[in-house]
Amino acid sequence: MATINKGRYSADVGADGKVLFLIGMRFNQLWKPWKWLPVVTAMPRMLIELQKNPSLGLVGTPRTFLSGRTILVWQYWESFEKLEAYSKSGSAEHLPAWRAFNKNVRDNGSVGIYHETIVLSDATVETVYGNTPTMGLAAVTGAVPARQRGQSAKARMTGAAAEAPPVDPY
Repeated sequence: MATINKGRYSADVGADGKVLFLIGMRFNQLWKPWKWLPVVTAMPRMLIELQKNPSLGLVGTPRTFLSGRTILVWQYWESFEKLEAYSKSGSAEHLPAWRAFNKNVRDNGSVGIYHETIVLSDATVETVYGNTPTMGLAAVTGAVPARQRGQSAKARMTGAAAEAPPVDPY
């Protein structure tokens, strides 16, 4: 069972250059498993490869979420350059899966794929975690008491002088 950090925590500084990468798929035609099953099974192979070889650039533990017909895998990467290099590497799991997708289901509408790549900066990232295990960006950069970064979102985001939050912090 995960250890709960009681109270309010924030991710420590150190986000500069790291990448939040959201990748997933959507089952558009559930009755065509021969089209979407290869897409579903490709991601676990990639995640196993990435976790076995940290030098490829994945940091922390990816998290997978299922919502209706959509699967989302939430990942953090050391840099955009490492993410891009992995995506194009002929010796890694991703490129063959990408080519197979384009050959078999690319534009027939049976399954959708998506990704969002966000380069993080300490100047544009604000986090708070209340009574949770260490998770999200804090699992990558470390967790510190929220008061160390600021008691309000504005203080944590901008480093502005402390202001009283609208709700007493705990």
